[in-house]
Amino acid sequence: MGKRALVLGIGNVLWADEGFGVRCVEALADSWSFGPEVTLLDGGTQGLYLLPFLEAVDILVVFDAIDYGLPPGTLKVIEGDEVPAFMGAKKMSLHQTGFQDVIATARLMNQCPKTLLLIGCQPEELEDYGGGLRAPVAAQIAPAVEIALARLADWGLPATPGKGDASLLADASITRGAYEEGRPSADAACRIGDARFLPAREEV
Repeated sequence: MGKRALVLGIGNVLWADEGFGVRCVEALADSWSFGPEVTLLDGGTQGLYLLPFLEAVDILVVFDAIDYGLPPGTLKVIEGDEVPAFMGAKKMSLHQTGFQDVIATARLMNQCPKTLLLIGCQPEELEDYGGGLRAPVAAQIAPAVEIALARLADWGLPATPGKGDASLLADASITRGAYEEGRPSADAACRIGDARFLPAREEV
């Protein structure tokens, strides 16, 4: 049997640059098609629920927003045993700790993919509920996808132009285009939570 790969985007699209990983796998599926050996998955913030997907493959490629302490929009590629350490070096949200647990559990069960590749991007803004990707981060989607395509081809898993399998991605109503077009402006929407439960602001 040939090599099998999982291309995984993790993060939360509702918190600005936290959605980078999800938007990368979405862009990949929108323009590139793979054979059945490659699975594209929007992992969101599912944590240990992702374990069965890891157990089924030999190669894991992860897109994520990672705080490396670098200028916003900086891409950094991490491989092998360094991947779990970078996933939690500076935890920005609960999903990173959860994904470290996924890898650790898969290793304990001797079912972790042998090849690990993390394509991470330094975020600019995370504290913006309902916000979209900031420009420096959005600009790195295409380069990140190109890195993944090149590495997968090196591993004998080339892509062909065309629509890929999006069956394990988010609903079309929250793809980047739909999300950005339907999102209220900063002046019209509360970006820090549910306005009904926030303390009233004093009039100036």
